[in-house]
Amino acid sequence: MATGLENLKIYKSAADAEIEVFEVTKRFPVDERFRSIDQLRRSSSSVVNNIAEAYNKRTLKEKLYILNNIVKCEAEETKQNLIQCSRKELADKEMLLALSEKYTEILKGVSGYIRFLKTNNNQNKT
Repeated sequence: MATGLENLKIYKSAADAEIEVFEVTKRFPVDERFRSIDQLRRSSSSVVNNIAEAYNKRTLKEKLYILNNIVKCEAEETKQNLIQCSRKELADKEMLLALSEKYTEILKGVSGYIRFLKTNNNQNKT
């Protein structure tokens, strides 16, 4: 049975993207294990985990802090690392760039979620 979090589009998108990052990094050269592979896996996982954490925070201030200062930063980090890995040709360039575009969409989704939270919070005050 799906919870509210599992119905949140940005959560599902980030969770799917994390699995894609995991799969694509399996194709990276072994000597990238403690560089690009580890960094990409950690930052992509952080996006998903911090969306979940923000979702369950009680106050709007806490939610916005995590979404603005952690989720967006980790998503941007993942995106830029994927672009750099495509430039280094660590795996199929088109696949890496397509995956980086998913993080662009996640960033847009997070911004939309933030607007929703702020609007919903303001409507509850009236």
